[in-house]
Amino acid sequence: MPKMKSHKGSQKRFSKTGTGKLKRGHAYTSHMFAHKSQKQKRKLRKTTTVSKSDFRRIKTMLPY
Repeated sequence: MPKMKSHKGSQKRFSKTGTGKLKRGHAYTSHMFAHKSQKQKRKLRKTTTVSKSDFRRIKTMLPY
């Protein structure tokens, strides 16, 4: 059986942590910052982990 291919779009957006979780960036960080509070903008800068419900779906896109 041939090797599976990684989903290139997912590969650019997600990275695996040492414990096997998936890291992702936040949405709403590209433009229209005038109406967002400084607190909201500061929190959006940081990365977060993928939720349990999405983890299995994304994991199939990133087999390696």
